[in-house]
Amino acid sequence: MKKIISSSKAPGAIGPYSQGIEAGGMVFVSGQLPVDAATGIMPEGIEAQARQSLENVKAILAEAGLTTANIVKTTVFLADMSLFADMNKVYATYFDGACPARSAVAVKALPKDALVEIECIAAR
Repeated sequence: MKKIISSSKAPGAIGPYSQGIEAGGMVFVSGQLPVDAATGIMPEGIEAQARQSLENVKAILAEAGLTTANIVKTTVFLADMSLFADMNKVYATYFDGACPARSAVAVKALPKDALVEIECIAAR
């Protein structure tokens, strides 16, 4: 059985997918672009965009009653690997102690010309 997780504090899905799905005690959060749900605006620069993407992830997790401490795996999609170090500085501030497993990949392009998109898997 799966349960849809949705938060008005994160941007709505721009296609046929859910912000998050819970199944078997796991929460799967779709890739979050760095769009502010309240304004629809995407900030400039990789650090601000990484922060906004992670805030969107946090909002969806909160709807499921979870926090970043529940994240077991993230995937970070970058418009260019030259952005990795600056993204990583921001990313590190969202996790204490045992950080989740992570993959980071450069992609040819991201929706809305974003510099970063972050998805995660969290466990209860």
